[in-house]
Amino acid sequence: MSDWLDWDWLASHGELFAALTGDHLYLSILPVIGGLLISLPLGLACVRWPRIYPPVLGTTSVLYALPSLALFVLLIDFTGFEPLTVMIPLTIYTLSVLVPNVVDGLRSVPDPVRQAATAMGFAGIRRLLQVELPIAVPVIMAGLRVATVANISLVSVGAIIGIGGLGQLFTEGFQRGFPTEIAAGVALIVALAVAADALLVIVQRVLTPWSRA
Repeated sequence: MSDWLDWDWLASHGELFAALTGDHLYLSILPVIGGLLISLPLGLACVRWPRIYPPVLGTTSVLYALPSLALFVLLIDFTGFEPLTVMIPLTIYTLSVLVPNVVDGLRSVPDPVRQAATAMGFAGIRRLLQVELPIAVPVIMAGLRVATVANISLVSVGAIIGIGGLGQLFTEGFQRGFPTEIAAGVALIVALAVAADALLVIVQRVLTPWSRA
């Protein structure tokens, strides 16, 4: 193992790891936020008009099936070698997870709860924000956790076109035949995914204090 890992190299490249980790977070988290901002109104529309849900779900599933590398290459002509080239496909991929979870979360709100809220004067946006969305939070957060971890993994593919955060360690390590660099990239991505998932669990507990009672 000591021959396979160069501990001196690892110890001397802390600044590189920190910079690449920051880039990786930027490339993976913003698409999740963008996907959530799209999925919330889209999911609400699907709950309000159930007939549009099957085609919406089918469309997001088809988009998710598109190879990420092919989308990166296709977008280069429009966005160039910029972060958007990676972030746009990742935002599209999150929809296949987030839209169904938003729909399922809102559908999980019992009708008696909606009726009681309406009787108490909660209607429209107020009922949605103060009653329905809080109850739907656990289901929505489950999808958000999956989308976040998946994005943290997928970002590394962008290193093939020079935009991949920690994925850069994979490509450079492979080109140089240097397994230490590859191992460092794998370890940091796994650690990042675990940390992000743990953070979302904490956020969910904060948003749903009644679940701890």
